[in-house]
Amino acid sequence: MGNLFNFLKPAPHIKRLPEEKIDSTYKRYRFQVFLSIYIGYMGYYFVRSNFSLAKVYLIQEGFTKTQLGLVASALGMAYGVSKFVMGNVSDRSNARYFLGIGLILSGVTNLFFPLTSSITVMFMLMLVNGWVQGMGWPPCGRIITHWFSDKERGVKMSIWNTAHNMGGGLVAVISLLGVHIFGSWKGIFYLPAIIAIVIGLMYIVFAKDTPQSVGLPPIEEYKNDYPPVKVENREKEMTGKEILFKYIFNNKYLWYIAIANVFVYLVRYGIGNWAPLYLQEVKGFNVKESAIAFSLFEYAAIPGTILVGWISDKVFHGRRAPVGVACMVGVAVGVFIYWQSSSLLAINITLALIGALIYGPVMLIGVSALDLVPKKAAGTAAGFTGLFGYLGGQVAAEIIMGMVVDKYNWNGGFTLLMISSVLAIVFLSLTWNVHDRSKPNLEDIQAA
Repeated sequence: MGNLFNFLKPAPHIKRLPEEKIDSTYKRYRFQVFLSIYIGYMGYYFVRSNFSLAKVYLIQEGFTKTQLGLVASALGMAYGVSKFVMGNVSDRSNARYFLGIGLILSGVTNLFFPLTSSITVMFMLMLVNGWVQGMGWPPCGRIITHWFSDKERGVKMSIWNTAHNMGGGLVAVISLLGVHIFGSWKGIFYLPAIIAIVIGLMYIVFAKDTPQSVGLPPIEEYKNDYPPVKVENREKEMTGKEILFKYIFNNKYLWYIAIANVFVYLVRYGIGNWAPLYLQEVKGFNVKESAIAFSLFEYAAIPGTILVGWISDKVFHGRRAPVGVACMVGVAVGVFIYWQSSSLLAINITLALIGALIYGPVMLIGVSALDLVPKKAAGTAAGFTGLFGYLGGQVAAEIIMGMVVDKYNWNGGFTLLMISSVLAIVFLSLTWNVHDRSKPNLEDIQAA
């Protein structure tokens, strides 16, 4: 059985290429692997965010908001745990196969979802989908830390992070096309699933694991850029126990950003996942108008996220917290206007504003997790913050938000989102001066 899964082990290092070929080969592969993880992770959103667009149709089928919130929470619960567990596994796996297999399995799971009308079966399928979805982010973190150096990580991560928004925005278009092609709401699951499976197969063909696996030097050597996290041997693969107890559980800053992630994700999903229903039920939008507004929420994040990453790298010299706090202040203002306004134009503008700002802290917390640990622990660190974000934040955005809205109407739901914005600001502030590259004597983060 062990030999059967040997292909999942980290790709072995091969003989280094001649010096004259290294620069051109490195540039080519950096573009190729970045494009692979961008499109690959975008595909994960096709088979994760589509359920939000199906809620309106499922309510017409007789389901309540609480029931749908419960089903959606299954994805968050499973994904949160899986992102942590599979993140630890991914640090000791070949990112080329790990991400591709997870995406294919998620696509297959989505094909089964429209075949049932049982809440229990829906819940179980969402658990499975959430678990395999956890195979997406961690290998991307592994690839970014192996192919891009510390000083360029904020910008590269911010660009890659827009895959969330491209996927989340395109899923609205793909889902509407699916309804047209298949003649019912079931197309919201069928078409995204088929596309995801194709992307998963293509990813396996084009992605690479580490630079050394294709005859290139480590990224630190190539860029002459060595991160401040102290580690005896940057290229040594570590055991799961070593990663957890040496670099994860004893890092107070990782705990701070993980807790902040709970509240950031509660706002992110509390707005995004309920937007189509809220806009149609309260603001009087039709299906097309709500789909456009949902896409604005996702696409506005693209320039916003890239700008946030650039500012954290170039203006704040690697400090992520000040930019994250500023974003969350803007989000709180945007949420209040979105809640109180009755103007179609104002609602669309503020929804776009929230999208442009909320994904900044989402991305920055992910980058901070990579900043705080050696690259061989990147997947686990990302999984740790994801565990809090999804198991706490997304689940609360589905179950608690659904229950609060059912009992106290949408005013209660928006009060919950405002409180969450404030708490996110508090916990992000606790890491205000962490990872400041402008200081000559950086703190040993691992010992923090």
